[in-house]
Amino acid sequence: MAYIHLDKVSVEFPVYNVNALSFKKNFVRMATGGRVMHDANEHVIVRSINEVSLQIHHGDRIGLIGHNGAGKSTFLRLLAGIYEPSSGDIHIDGKVSSMLDLMYGIEAECTGYENIYNRGLLLGLTKKQINDNMAEIAEFSSLGDYLNMPVRTYSSGMMVRLAFAISASIQPDILLIDEVFGAGDANFMEKARVKMVSLLNSSRIVVFASHAPQLIREFCNKVLVLDAGQVAYFGPIEEAQSLYPDLC
Repeated sequence: MAYIHLDKVSVEFPVYNVNALSFKKNFVRMATGGRVMHDANEHVIVRSINEVSLQIHHGDRIGLIGHNGAGKSTFLRLLAGIYEPSSGDIHIDGKVSSMLDLMYGIEAECTGYENIYNRGLLLGLTKKQINDNMAEIAEFSSLGDYLNMPVRTYSSGMMVRLAFAISASIQPDILLIDEVFGAGDANFMEKARVKMVSLLNSSRIVVFASHAPQLIREFCNKVLVLDAGQVAYFGPIEEAQSLYPDLC
């Protein structure tokens, strides 16, 4: 059974070359959305995640919401293992796959096929898994012979189609999504949506950050509201809709 347990987890980032003047301190606070502090040496520290404790269980579909700078992206990167906790404990059971940055690992000078390998390996797929999925990825991208050409020759829409096709080939226990919906041209959107629904349904846990309330309502059964890196609400979506109607 997949699960995610966080116990008083914080994530902090040092900010260099910033003195303690109130104007600069307030500017950093507004820019990051986190809590600005000083350590023992008077260095400026931004706490983007502040003592978060929660449990996410098998079957949960979590809508991650909050205003810009609330800590959503940091939280997803924490679950993905990109960031380590500065304090507290995090325990995750299950294979984690993320769709946080579709273009990460895409090299302009490499061909589409080469990028399928590069991006696939970064997503945690083995070479055998990539080979087994190669035909499906190629077909889904609808790029045809362009897959033999350098990505620098692609239009922006073609690049998104390739990146999405690769990212959607994962088979995770725990799926992390950061605003993937809405990517690509109109003709590609319906096919991408069907694929995403399939991924959502097959994953044991989903944590999905979005600024689109209709998507949160459609795909999630619980909502996690972050405010300045702290949990403002975590519970059923029905109650969240009455508490935060502008967000979900």
